[in-house]
Amino acid sequence: MLLAKGHHLAYCGNIHRGETWAETFSALTTYTLAVKERVAPAKRFGIGLRLSDRASRELSQGAALADFQRWLERHNCYVFTINGFPFGQFHGLRVKEQVYSPDWTTPERLDYTNRLFDLLAQLLPAGVEGSVSTLPGSFKEFISTPEQEERIFSNIASCAEHVVSVAEKTGRTLHLGLEPEPLGYFETTDETVRFFDRLRERCENREAITKCVGVNYDTCHLAIEYEETREALAKLRKHGIKISKLHLSSALKARPTAAARTGLEAFAEDVYLHQVVARDAGGKLTRYRDLDVALSSQISFEEWRVHFHIPLHCPPSAWFEPTTDHLLGVLDVLAEEPGLCSHLEMETYTWEVLPPELKGRDVVDSLAAEYHWCLGHLRERGLA
Repeated sequence: MLLAKGHHLAYCGNIHRGETWAETFSALTTYTLAVKERVAPAKRFGIGLRLSDRASRELSQGAALADFQRWLERHNCYVFTINGFPFGQFHGLRVKEQVYSPDWTTPERLDYTNRLFDLLAQLLPAGVEGSVSTLPGSFKEFISTPEQEERIFSNIASCAEHVVSVAEKTGRTLHLGLEPEPLGYFETTDETVRFFDRLRERCENREAITKCVGVNYDTCHLAIEYEETREALAKLRKHGIKISKLHLSSALKARPTAAARTGLEAFAEDVYLHQVVARDAGGKLTRYRDLDVALSSQISFEEWRVHFHIPLHCPPSAWFEPTTDHLLGVLDVLAEEPGLCSHLEMETYTWEVLPPELKGRDVVDSLAAEYHWCLGHLRERGLA
């Protein structure tokens, strides 16, 4: 939905199952319209679309795209952003580190992302920017040679050229947001800056990178890295890195007491990767690949931060706190600098694997509660 200062707000469709276009469209008709009715029945409703590679191919064929455009118009909805991080199946089976596959070393990732921009350019309303978010190049463990690194730079540069071409042909403003994530090829702000410096060095058309490639700033991910909001955003801006989209999300933080470890066992599930960044009393950070690995460790730490997206409206419990402070810090900066980024997307894709006490009654209730929470904090800052 369009907010008071020109920002667009949506929830990310990756919370719903949908690997084919038929399944994705079914989720839109079943859940998204129900959320719209609860949140903004009389307003034009923004959609954060999630398309798998298969769904993007099917939407590109025959009359599917024209039919979808008519559906959007009929229901007073519009698409302004697409989540292009998960390439394949994202629910129901083990995903873990395979969410990074195929990564940016491969032509498959490039072709998929280019196709998303082709679709987005046709779906965007006049005067609205379009963004596609994607993985931070790869997973750290996947990259072991300079040749792999060079393929990442080359493919992202090729994607930037494609985005420029599509933008020029259609008159749209389009940009790709690379998403720093714990144990991604780049995960911290400093690593992100170094990556973009190297990307520009290797790209003949540096203007394309500056204009069309930026960062999808996920407030869960940067909080897990113990980053300070203002410092992180200022560093990205200082180095000329565009903020393509803001993912509004929360993680878990806890002192790893016996009670906290017992509570965290309910979050150690088999579908998604739940990286842990632990901090000792001296401030040193130690990273664990997944929550079960951290739980098996007997090393003493002052605090754990766990990559498990929890509902934005989730209150603190007896043993954990959400990383809401980082998210609200981003909204504070946005209130001071409304032009920082126009795309806001709530992303709590873990609904199916949440412990029962965090789920609420159903997914529509949970999404409606996230909208009310988020809109309330935006209104406090004059943004909604």
